Amino acid sequence: MSEFYRKPKEEIMNILGVSDGGLNDEEVLKQRGKYGFNELEEAKKKSAIQIFFDQFKDFLVIILLVAATISAFLGKLESTIVILIVVTINAILGTIQHIKAEQSLNSLKALSSPTAKVLRNGVKIEIPSREILVGDILYLDAGDYVSADGRVIETYSLQINESSLTGESESVNKEIETIDKDNITIGDRKNMVFSGSFVTYGRGVILVTDIGMKTEIGKIANLLESTKEKKTPLQVSLDNFGKKLAIAIIAISAVIFALDIFRGYPIIDSFMFAVALAVAAIPEALSSIVTIVLALGTQKLAKLNAIVRKLHAVESLGSISVICSDKTGTLTQNKMTVKKVFVDDRIINHDNLQYHKEIEKKLVIMALLCNDAVTTENKEIGDPTEVALVNLGEEYNLDELVVRKEHPRIAEIPFDSDRKLMSTVNKIDDKTLMITKGALDVLLSRSTSIETANGVKPLLEEHKKEIEDINRQLSTDGLRVLAFASKDVEENETINLDYEKDLCFIGLIAMMDPPREESKDAVANCISAGIKPVMITGDHKITASAIAKQIGILKNESEAMEGFELEKISDEELKSKVAEISVYARVSPEHKIRIVRAWQERGNVVAMTGDGVNDAPALKQADIGIAMGITGTEVAKDAAAMVLTDDNFSTIVKAISNGRSIYANIKNSIKFLLSGNTAGIISVIYASLTALPVPFAPVHLLFINLLTDSLPAIAIGLEPHNQNIMKEKPRDINVPILNKEFAIEVALEGFLIALGTIIAFHIGLSTGDNVVASTMAFSTLCLSRLFHGFNCRSKESIFRIGVFSNQFVWFSLIIGFLLLVAVLMINPLMQVFEVARLTLTQYGYICGLSVMPLVVVQLYKLIFIRK
Repeated sequence: MSEFYRKPKEEIMNILGVSDGGLNDEEVLKQRGKYGFNELEEAKKKSAIQIFFDQFKDFLVIILLVAATISAFLGKLESTIVILIVVTINAILGTIQHIKAEQSLNSLKALSSPTAKVLRNGVKIEIPSREILVGDILYLDAGDYVSADGRVIETYSLQINESSLTGESESVNKEIETIDKDNITIGDRKNMVFSGSFVTYGRGVILVTDIGMKTEIGKIANLLESTKEKKTPLQVSLDNFGKKLAIAIIAISAVIFALDIFRGYPIIDSFMFAVALAVAAIPEALSSIVTIVLALGTQKLAKLNAIVRKLHAVESLGSISVICSDKTGTLTQNKMTVKKVFVDDRIINHDNLQYHKEIEKKLVIMALLCNDAVTTENKEIGDPTEVALVNLGEEYNLDELVVRKEHPRIAEIPFDSDRKLMSTVNKIDDKTLMITKGALDVLLSRSTSIETANGVKPLLEEHKKEIEDINRQLSTDGLRVLAFASKDVEENETINLDYEKDLCFIGLIAMMDPPREESKDAVANCISAGIKPVMITGDHKITASAIAKQIGILKNESEAMEGFELEKISDEELKSKVAEISVYARVSPEHKIRIVRAWQERGNVVAMTGDGVNDAPALKQADIGIAMGITGTEVAKDAAAMVLTDDNFSTIVKAISNGRSIYANIKNSIKFLLSGNTAGIISVIYASLTALPVPFAPVHLLFINLLTDSLPAIAIGLEPHNQNIMKEKPRDINVPILNKEFAIEVALEGFLIALGTIIAFHIGLSTGDNVVASTMAFSTLCLSRLFHGFNCRSKESIFRIGVFSNQFVWFSLIIGFLLLVAVLMINPLMQVFEVARLTLTQYGYICGLSVMPLVVVQLYKLIFIRK
């Protein structure tokens, strides 16, 4: 690699063939052909064939294959063929599920990929990070991820955390000067930035020198090998449960095998039956069904503008009991519009500003200069507050780019959430002026004079009190107020934080970000669902309270607290008071962490929204961190479990509602699998203990396992969203899915199915033909489980949620029924599956007994379970 850190900007631009306007369209095509896309090569993924053969590594499948081999040696080719068909179909289904889940997760990764701001054709635009090219001029701001290696060509207090490459946690101050040394380490290349690091402070302009696998992080190949998907807590829990269940079922199968031998059955028949019972009883589809339902659920959430980055968040969504939400953009429209201006001792509506008055024009020009936002015909890039100031200028034909060219920026002190100020130094006519904007309370305390139409005057206490009263009045109306001041500085002075004092106050600009229309309903839905909505904002208490009252978060003023009040109380006091506070104003990122912890210590599951670099710790502390997709920094998005693509509070509520439904669907799928398998085990144990013939042939159990596991269980997992679910209280995250109540439901429903099966078996035995009895038991168990899919759709009766609202359950019933009819009616299949031809009366018994569990459960739900 060329040692770009040793070369000045002009030489590098010459080497890369770049102009000050960035790459043009022709150069973009040329560079794309030469360098490709800015992405790391992923580890080679398994092909569909490899995934298919991986399905045969399962312990139970290996037992089945052994059983099939033994059957073939003993001449039972029908059993061998059926086993191989069942195993193959299961492997195909497993492969499809694996590929579907992988595709779902890959599409979510694409949705949440970072973006970058570059200069192309002389215009600043936003593009996906993978489209960055060598030669691009890249703009970095606090909170951005660095997506390519590059040479720093402009820096404004730019600091970057490079711990992912160097292991050094402290941020590095970046410089533009060349470094005339050979082979220096990455950590010492202070005029370079590297992909994988992130901006913690300030801003800078970068000339991209390497992308993709040519970057420093691209050279560290093992980083990619470590990006392995982890299982969610639910999947781990089910895997552990499945192992314990498998051991118990294998033990039961061994006992059944011993009993059959004792009763004189042939060893091979007894062995085949024991193996088939184990395979049929163990819900091996459990984990894969959970995976595919989670993956499909996350895609549905993505369509609702909530991108789930970490699968465990889907499980936790239903347990959220507190949402700590930012105000601006989340509860409000994030479309700031200047409404009023206070200057020269007067409050003026924004459309009544008079540009022949020098002081009013000066305030607007200062607002455009101390500002990083840019607006074009198609896009607004920058903080919404700054965009509002740019739009104010445009109302009076002041283009921000023209104004900034006429009064160039010499230096700046970027905005900082702790000091709540931003300053720029601009050349205005023959003067060098430092312009400072920020929170009134901070800026007023640093001002010693005030500018009026009659010149500069000392800022007296009565002036301060008047300005504070005006600020309070504007804030009460729900307006966000920015204060502006200035100070003459020497042209060649190096400014720092110490310069932000002895300022000359000029005026206030008040803007409004009205509540989103849907926020009020979303807050009401939260409260009815047992979720406490909490507003946390950097705005004034009065402004925050005004918005909070409008949308229903705040009932009275005693529920609001300011950051300075929070500072005065201990963590223990906060823990006791936190449930009574609905609005926190003028808070810092550290306060957010304290608020989250206080709620968590009370046993609550907390969701927290954030968008800045400093929000990342709070997002990680929360049970579900939610980053803003539009205004959020890449660091915030990386720390979050979920990203909102519309920055809308109502989307969080929709996500919680759908998260609850997804979890309920998974639970219902598990109940379906376990209750059906329980029915089979009870039937076999009953026959063994009462010295009756074996109720099922091994091929029956294999057929039931294939037919009534995967398809109906997935169909239940796709149950449509139930609106009534938001009338329930949040789920206790500490209560396992497989609890005592759940186990009782599984056992009772399994018993009902088993009862019908046993009755059918006895009716068949009364004919004196064991094959007829076995056929009736097999058919009843099979059909009962298909009908039982309707019972497992919801806690409520299907007549309340809609008999036909889930078409997938109907498809699985119809497919299963047709396959069963084929087995019972077509001669070659009858021989393979060892079934007898039945009479119409016997078919009537089968249908009646199969529907019985459905009727009993639905009557119980109609009578005892209310909405």
